[in-house]
Amino acid sequence: MDVFSLVLGYFKKSVLGYLGLLCLCLAVPSFAEEYVQVQVKQAYVDMRSGPARAYPVVYVAAKDEWLSVLKRRTSWFKVATAKGQQGWISQDDLHLTVSAAGEPVNLTDGSFENFASRQFEVGTMAGSFDGIPSVTVMADWVATENISLGLNLTQAVGSFSENQLAMFNISHTAFPEWLVAPYVVFAAGKIRTKPRGSLVQSGDEARSANVLSAGLGLRYYLTRNFLVKLEFNSLLVKTNRDENEELAQWKLGFAVFF
Repeated sequence: MDVFSLVLGYFKKSVLGYLGLLCLCLAVPSFAEEYVQVQVKQAYVDMRSGPARAYPVVYVAAKDEWLSVLKRRTSWFKVATAKGQQGWISQDDLHLTVSAAGEPVNLTDGSFENFASRQFEVGTMAGSFDGIPSVTVMADWVATENISLGLNLTQAVGSFSENQLAMFNISHTAFPEWLVAPYVVFAAGKIRTKPRGSLVQSGDEARSANVLSAGLGLRYYLTRNFLVKLEFNSLLVKTNRDENEELAQWKLGFAVFF
């Protein structure tokens, strides 16, 4: 087994293993976690039957009363009093309370702020590599809000050949604040192609070549630490023949960020 295959196998196992562990941690709640306690510091807070002002008021929490924050839905929070009365309060009202340490409560508008300040992304994508089904694992470092640097490894196994592609890429988005944001990506790397079975009888059964790539993508922030990516790449394979080879790849998948 050559160095290329060893690196490919190690990277795929590491990224997919970490991705599975992170997804599991995000999906499984912590049952040992206690509810956050806040204290009302304005004259009163209206608690409603649902997460919107259109819902009727079911309880009025008085000044200095303690509330337990049970869960969040957009900019509304379900709370409970010490006597068990439950209801919903707005984020604006929550900002007028204090924590158990006496500090004012100040929350962000949601997980998108965490997405905007992320440092790394890891994920997996599936698609077509010049008409052959392919699987890609990726790891990106978010250098700035506009620019990311990363490594993609793709494996495409067809009826006649097996292709392994390793690419270092740089991507740029002009609209990082958009939930759905387009981006451009440029990459360079190597491709290794090996015929399957004994279709090729010559000694040169596997070959490697340099690759350049340019593409367009669309990134959608889904929820929490998840995002969806759709990408198309046009690849130029530098060959020893008179003409270089042009390939096309599209892929769709998801990633987690942290």
